[in-house]
Amino acid sequence: QVQVVESGGGLVQAGGSLRLSCAASGRTFSSYAMAWFRQAPGKEREFVVGISMSDGTTYYADSVKGRFTISRDNAKNTVYLQMNSLKPEDTAVYYCAARPLFQTLVVARSSGYEYWGQGTQVTVSS
Repeated sequence: QVQVVESGGGLVQAGGSLRLSCAASGRTFSSYAMAWFRQAPGKEREFVVGISMSDGTTYYADSVKGRFTISRDNAKNTVYLQMNSLKPEDTAVYYCAARPLFQTLVVARSSGYEYWGQGTQVTVSS
């Protein structure tokens, strides 16, 4: 059974930084992709960034390019999201998700991900 657990959210002022972590336990191979999504109040869940655990290929939403960086540690089945230059519009619950095993391509649709974390709140004050 795969479990996805996020950590690292919090409150930060505009222009500040936060680092989120996401660990996927129960995986013995690195042949899958992981991604971060976010959902603000009253809005639909949206794709933020994804990474292939097999080769490190990344894909960013335009709204976070140049500000957010995703990285991985295959030994720990963990991905990290470094968020810099945060804006109030980045405020949302951030969810980490993992694709089924051997699905190594990053996709932007939430239906492509099988395992989800409980979410972590990120609040950026102006």
